This record gives sequence, C-alpha cells and structure tokens, in this order.
Amino acid sequence: MLYTVKEIAQLANVTVKTLHHYHKIGLLIPRKISESGYRLYGQQELERLQQILFYRELDFPLKEITNILAGESDRLSILQNQKQLLMARLHRLTRLVQTLDESIDHALKGEPMEQSALFKGFRSEEEWEMALAEQNEHIKETYDYDLLASKPIEVEAMNEMALESEHFMNGMACALREGRKYDDSQVKKLIRQHIDFLNDHGTALTDADFASQARFFVQDDFHRHMLEEVQTGLSYYLCFAAEAFASDQR
Repeated sequence: MLYTVKEIAQLANVTVKTLHHYHKIGLLIPRKISESGYRLYGQQELERLQQILFYRELDFPLKEITNILAGESDRLSILQNQKQLLMARLHRLTRLVQTLDESIDHALKGEPMEQSALFKGFRSEEEWEMALAEQNEHIKETYDYDLLASKPIEVEAMNEMALESEHFMNGMACALREGRKYDDSQVKKLIRQHIDFLNDHGTALTDADFASQARFFVQDDFHRHMLEEVQTGLSYYLCFAAEAFASDQR
C-alpha cells in the first residue's frame, strides 16, 4: 500500500513541508512519484521516517541522521541503539523531576537547597555540544566561524542562559499573540531585563548591539526558522521591537 505525503504527514504528526525538506536533502526519498507529481511512500519509508523521528527526538542534526542511516542497514540495530539513547534521556529527565520535587519541597519549607543539589540532572558538556551541533554546523558553513571552538562550554552558565532565553522568547511570543505594539511598556521591560541579564552574565551588549543581533536573526534562515517555530512572526516582531527600543534609548 502506498501513501501520499499528506497521509504520511497526518500519520506521523509532521508537516508536509518537513517531508518535502527530507526529500530535498535525500533523507527520506518517496517510493515513487506519480504521473501527477504526487510523492508516494510505502512501508519501508514509514519505518525510515520512524527512525528519523526517534533521532530528532534525541536532538540529532539532520546531517548526522543522514550519515547514521546511510551506514546502518539493519533496522533492529538502529532501533536498539535508539532505545539506549532514549533510556539515557529518560534517566536524565527522571533525575530532573527529582531535582524539581526537591526544589519545591525546600521552597515550601522556606529552606535553601545545597548548591550541589540545585543542578542535578541538567545537561552535561557533551549534551550541550550535541544540542548546539546543528547550529554550529550552519555557522561554520555560512560564516566560517566555529561556535564550539571559540570558548569552552560552562554547563551551569549555559543552563542559566538557556532558561533566561526561554523566558524572554516566551514573553515576547506572548506579547505578539496579545497584539502588543513594538513600543509597549511590557515589551520594553522584557527587552531591558534581558539585555541587563546578558550584560550581568559576561555578554557585553549595548541596546544597539541587541538590535543588530535581532536583525541578524531575521536575515539568517537558520535563526529565523528557530524563532518562527516558537511563534509565527516572532523573528520580525523581535527585530522591530529591538530596533524601536534602541532608538528610544539614544
């Protein structure tokens, strides 16, 4: 039995655009193309897509997945390897939940946690390298700059920066959904707090620098896509808000 790209997208809970991209880069080739130009997929393609999505769940870059699947023809070996990786992630997430429960318990009692217990279960240096691999590959290919080689990864600092970035981007996405203008006081407050955080944590950044960075995110396909996945229109909203903020501070 053969399935259309729309049927596969619905079955696997991915977008048609994603499947088209996988075809374009040679990661998932349809079984055949109909006379009308429709992509058609069979059982083997379904199984390959499952393997791809397992690796994506593990944050593997697409190029790395392509290389792995090209070198492994044994589906059972691939599945067993993926199970080991997912079990390792499950163990880490279980440890994170335990740390969260302990944090809640200490907060309810009004007691501070020991520093050594605060970050149990968070990413290791190797996990951060894997998480940044696709972005770093893009930066190297496009701008001839090695993000990971520029300075060593400090896990606690990266964890703190990631939490702040998530808080900021979620706040901006919420402001966009609420229809707030670029110069809204809440938007300005979010940007001010974020820039202050960056400067307090070793990233020297002026308001104009931040506006330039936001403009870069719009112009660069990889980073624009990252922001658009959080909220449609976020990359442009952030850019205009950052530029309006920098202009007001002059």
